[in-house]
Amino acid sequence: MPFLTGPNGEQVVPIRINGVSEPLDPTRLIPIESNGQDKIVHYAQSATPEIAIKAVDASHRAYLKWKNTSYVERRDLLLRVADVIDSWVERFAQLQAEETSSTIAWGRANAFILTRFIREIATSISDATTGEIPPLEQPGAIALVYKEPVGVVLTITPWNASMILCGKMCPRTHHTIVEAFEEAGMPNGLINVVQASREDGPATTEALIAHRAIRKVAFTGSAAVGRIICQTASRYLKPVLMELGGKAPAIVLKDADVELAADKIIYGAFLHHGQICMSTDRIIVVQELADELIQAMKIALKARFPDGAGYAGSKRLAKRAHDLLQKAHAAGAHFVIGDGSLNADGSNLTPTIVTDIKPTDEIFHEEIFSPAAILTIVKDEAEAVLFANDTLHGRNASVHSRDILAAIRVAKQIEAGQVHIGNLTEFDEPNIPFGGTKDSGWGRNNGKYALNEFLIDKTITILDPAADEIRFGK
Repeated sequence: MPFLTGPNGEQVVPIRINGVSEPLDPTRLIPIESNGQDKIVHYAQSATPEIAIKAVDASHRAYLKWKNTSYVERRDLLLRVADVIDSWVERFAQLQAEETSSTIAWGRANAFILTRFIREIATSISDATTGEIPPLEQPGAIALVYKEPVGVVLTITPWNASMILCGKMCPRTHHTIVEAFEEAGMPNGLINVVQASREDGPATTEALIAHRAIRKVAFTGSAAVGRIICQTASRYLKPVLMELGGKAPAIVLKDADVELAADKIIYGAFLHHGQICMSTDRIIVVQELADELIQAMKIALKARFPDGAGYAGSKRLAKRAHDLLQKAHAAGAHFVIGDGSLNADGSNLTPTIVTDIKPTDEIFHEEIFSPAAILTIVKDEAEAVLFANDTLHGRNASVHSRDILAAIRVAKQIEAGQVHIGNLTEFDEPNIPFGGTKDSGWGRNNGKYALNEFLIDKTITILDPAADEIRFGK
């Protein structure tokens, strides 16, 4: 999707409505900074509430036509989109590296994972939209329960997995995703892209949510912003699918394979600079394995991340994690791996594991969102469960044990949407439900589970008048 050119030759990512780029307003430009390159790589056009309303109007017009298409048309469009994205993998990888400071490998993985999820949704459409004919009490009456689309959806998602989650301020990446849909034959207006600056965001977001054509909001981000979105949506009686932050525990029981557990924990904690809502944020190990696990994690760190864990999405994020760690250290916590330091220009954090964290430490409660994790040593399985659940979050967790019955017993007690035995806390597949509990949100994504979030049941009944007379003795 081509850039617009600003008054000083800037490359500007436009707002895309009804298949057309909106005219440039040079007074409303958002700088898109690359932390990895330490420079502004391009700009994006910031929307106004009026532009937001125009985008919803375009979506609504397109929806009125698209809702009557067959599942075959919808399925085939998605399959074509997946093929286009597959053919543009290197293009997407470069865009993500530029806009979000990710590695090229992470960018490729995002494209690959997205196409898997798109294909799974495509193949689930016919099943998810199949209605029912439930039995009724009244003789001669028939009920037909149809599955209908909920309508126009406002999706607000973040940058950290910019293709899988598809949102926020990596605008060129997301415009290119829409370009892939257009290349695959998507009708104009079916997907419109609007971005807004921090200053314009609140008014623009409220204008979108308030629009009568918006029937549901899907938000992925922090719990703090999620609360604001929910409060706004509640004023307009709009349901919200919430995918919020996490503080995932990895529990290591007494009969775990320590080397395997250490490798999964290190990879899960430091992958993508720890900027994943499913990242391993807390390590909980029984006393008898603690020393062995620490040594195994040091070895795993050298093997997995010999050159560090990449770049933070911004210097601000790296500084936030650094401050959380240093405050905890000053209050008596100890580093067992790394030292919570920043590199010379503040663009990334040294991979760090800290222990002796107290409930009064801010880092005990806050999602770290960087390559750092808390290590807690417990006496037994029961204490491990108590500590794992001592958080407001409930997204992902992992359990490490050779005793599968013990692992399942613990997994069933963990307050989280997903618990993975012998694997990363980040494990995800296209055809299994994904979502949080507690302050990590509600609702489920992936495959048929995601489709169900955007369908409504509509009941039509048919009554035989003769049968009605017999029932009431007329």
